[in-house]
Amino acid sequence: MEKTEASFYERVGGLGFFERLVSAFYEGVETDPLLRPLYPEGDLTPARHRLALFLAQYWGGPPLYEQLRGHPRLRMRHVDYVITKKVRNAWLENMTRALDREAGELSEQDRHEMHAYLTMAANGLRNR
Repeated sequence: MEKTEASFYERVGGLGFFERLVSAFYEGVETDPLLRPLYPEGDLTPARHRLALFLAQYWGGPPLYEQLRGHPRLRMRHVDYVITKKVRNAWLENMTRALDREAGELSEQDRHEMHAYLTMAANGLRNR
């Protein structure tokens, strides 16, 4: 019997890891003067939920984000937001802090892979 390699999603413990990561990220967003204005709603809970589902799906989890919102279309969903280099940097700094805080038992390779993805995504969404 052939042994299959666990997905990133499975290695980090499933949806719970992504919920904790996103929760730590949004703690920074709540007080960040560049990022908070991008979320006009007072309650960040829906944004937290969407990001956790998106990341979980991207990293091999069930397609819950797609069931909720359809295809991710990240650039299209972010086109109405002014994402400058400063905003991109603030997003990535907050997400990196969250990753450092929640990475606990991630292997160095998994942490590096996730950080590389987050950097690529942040760069790809910059539109000004």
